[in-house]
Amino acid sequence: MLKLFRLLARGAAARAEEEVIDRHALLILDQQIRETRVSLERSRLALASAVAGDKAEERRLSQVEARSADLEERALAALAAGRDELAAEAADAIAELEAERDAIGEARLRFAREVARIRAVVADATRRQNELERGRRIAAAAEAARRLGIQAHANDRATLKEAEATLSRLRALQAEAADTEAALAEMEPGLSVAERLEREGFGSSTRPSGGAVLERLRSKLRTDAAA
Repeated sequence: MLKLFRLLARGAAARAEEEVIDRHALLILDQQIRETRVSLERSRLALASAVAGDKAEERRLSQVEARSADLEERALAALAAGRDELAAEAADAIAELEAERDAIGEARLRFAREVARIRAVVADATRRQNELERGRRIAAAAEAARRLGIQAHANDRATLKEAEATLSRLRALQAEAADTEAALAEMEPGLSVAERLEREGFGSSTRPSGGAVLERLRSKLRTDAAA
């Protein structure tokens, strides 16, 4: 029984650990990306330093070859002048320079292979780092959407639909009000400029009035009586 309890305790601890990891997966991923980015930057700096060191070795090789060529020219001149002892001394120095030249050449060949390997590793790490950061942006958006669904209470999950329905009703009411105003405007058109001037007493009447009609009838009656 004690063994079973221990097994259950380990299982509960493992599940709790997994739940913590799942709950904070995005935070963990962010930290891991920061650390891999720092590591990648260090690798790039190390590669740049290695390439710079190889350039220095290349310059050193050129110097060694130049010194060797200069000594060889002088040794030939010494031999021609019969100074064998000086020529032998120069030959020893030339031999040392040539040995150094060969060592530098071999070291540069090995170094070139190693630099090529490091370049490939850094290039692959850079590609994977970029993919990680792109994936992180997508994961962050998906996580935000997931949390929106998880954190909504059962009674709140129709909030968006209810808001959309309210907006639709509001738009319908506004459209109906606009139609009503348009209909009223058609039934009661506004005064024209001439009518507004007439109302203020400027100019003759633009519309027939009862008084004018009555005066016209009287005038017609007088005309008929005179006839």
